[in-house]
Amino acid sequence: MSEPKWLSPVERDAWLALVSVTTLLPAALDSELQVQAKITLFDYNVLAMLSEATERILPMSELASRTSASLSRLSHVVKKLESRGWVERSRSPEDARVTIARLTDDGWNKVESLAPEHVGSVRKLIFQGLDDRDVAELARIGQKLVGRLDPEHWILR
Repeated sequence: MSEPKWLSPVERDAWLALVSVTTLLPAALDSELQVQAKITLFDYNVLAMLSEATERILPMSELASRTSASLSRLSHVVKKLESRGWVERSRSPEDARVTIARLTDDGWNKVESLAPEHVGSVRKLIFQGLDDRDVAELARIGQKLVGRLDPEHWILR
């Protein structure tokens, strides 16, 4: 068995920083959304993706792609959001095999009320310490990593 190719010191630093960000950032954003609305970051992302869609409607498969979730996880969360009156599910009028999710007016109002503080948190936690060049590099590197993890990811289309 050959010796593994260990990370260089710079690669190790980058890896540990990335792991820390992927652990700390969702927890920080989750805690703020829990205080505001008793929802998780994932719940908010579902609402946000629907709010940005044409007519606030997406097929569940597309919503799963946009939230980087399995259909079963998404279905569970959409059921919770439906119970709050923020999302509705129905069959697509074009294809009865397709289930669509629609952001309700109450859901739209919830996103509108949460978005300013959420964006403020994102600015404070991420962008405040970065200059324009850093932001461009973060976007470039993030897209490159997403492309390796999921070449068909919606953000790359």
